Amino acid sequence: MFDKLTERLGRAVQTLRGRGRVTEDNVAETLREVRMALLEADVALPVVKSFIDGVRTEALGAEVAASLTPGQAFIGILHRELTRVLGTSAAGFAFNVQPPQVVLLAGLQGAGKTTTAAKLARWLQQEQRRRVLLVSTDVRRPAAILQLQRLAESVAVDFFPSAAGEQPAAIALAALEAARRGVYDTLIIDTAGRLHIDAELMQEMRTIDQTVTPHQRLFVVDAMAGQDAVNAARAFADALDLTGIILTKADGDARGGAALSVRYVTGKPIIFLGVGEKVEALQPFDPERMASRILGMGDVVSLVEQVQRQVDVEQAEKLARKVVQGKGFSLNDLRSQLEQVRKLGGLAAVMDKLPTQLAGRAAMKGDQADRDLRHQLAIIDSMTLQERRQSGIIDGSRRRRIAAGAGVQVQDVNRLLKQFMDMQRLMKGMKGLKGGQLGRLMSGLAGKLPPGVPRRR
Repeated sequence: MFDKLTERLGRAVQTLRGRGRVTEDNVAETLREVRMALLEADVALPVVKSFIDGVRTEALGAEVAASLTPGQAFIGILHRELTRVLGTSAAGFAFNVQPPQVVLLAGLQGAGKTTTAAKLARWLQQEQRRRVLLVSTDVRRPAAILQLQRLAESVAVDFFPSAAGEQPAAIALAALEAARRGVYDTLIIDTAGRLHIDAELMQEMRTIDQTVTPHQRLFVVDAMAGQDAVNAARAFADALDLTGIILTKADGDARGGAALSVRYVTGKPIIFLGVGEKVEALQPFDPERMASRILGMGDVVSLVEQVQRQVDVEQAEKLARKVVQGKGFSLNDLRSQLEQVRKLGGLAAVMDKLPTQLAGRAAMKGDQADRDLRHQLAIIDSMTLQERRQSGIIDGSRRRRIAAGAGVQVQDVNRLLKQFMDMQRLMKGMKGLKGGQLGRLMSGLAGKLPPGVPRRR
């Protein structure tokens, strides 16, 4: 989402590199570039003005004047100001309330409220061990209730049924009573949206709000909405006492201005980011980490946390033992490793969390890398069980059959098998290695990338 902004801010900071000291003139030159970068990212004008004023005040202060590296010091200032605009500290999701905790989701149609309701339910259940009940009060949009019911089933949480002829406030009240009877920890209410803000929509939400008195009123906004997101945020903040924001479609090609603008305009924290269409694609928002990613510093902490949650440690240990004992590394083992990368969101998602310098070395654009990853999984899936266990039997005719089954060229099959054989030889070389020996071998492999990570061309 922030790729263009990251690139422009990087160029802006370059104007200070190599300077012996920071002066008012070269700070002004750099800030002009920063201002253009923010405006191109669709950041609202009041936000740009506040940000630039904050950076200028600090940049011309004693802290930078005393620094030995003006360029690095300026990046530090940008980081602090971005963090301030994004929310200073991670807001989190408040749980210190008497259950059932009522969560009201509001926003325009198309922002992804219904999908977000299911994502949030899954996050609460999986990460916080909460018992969740979902309900839809959208009696106007065709199949909205059925959509949320299907999503509830997919994330294995309970759903409170409703019908198109009922009043939204009555549905919400009945769901709250059911949540109390059923000893649920959380009730999530999905409200109706419109293509634009209107009085009827706002009144309907106010009525629901007054009927059930939610503990959390979350505004769901599309990151790709640009300046429209700011206008919608202002209107919803006036209508409801919002407690937080969920920014959806943050994995898209949005310019990123909405994230900076909505937080500033509403004064409410961004609590979650929707980073994909899958139900698990919801992550807590951390302003400091996001500021680091915008400035090309990466977010390795989030990557490590994601690996701890999603990588099968038992399977990884099993493969490690297999390698050290000298047992054969098969195409099944390779597939399991590629599948682990896919679970992390693909190579693009992994590289997005790495510092710009490291991600730049990794190679081509992430979308191409992820396409290669999907092709490699398809190739292995097109093989028979015997072929996966004994790759040596895969001759020319078998390669043509596998390529046809995977929808790729024979050259793609050949490339995967060559990479696999390289890995197989590497695994054989690790047999019996311990501690320092293994470390020395791995250090000698610096720059060699595993299958699925494209080489620089």
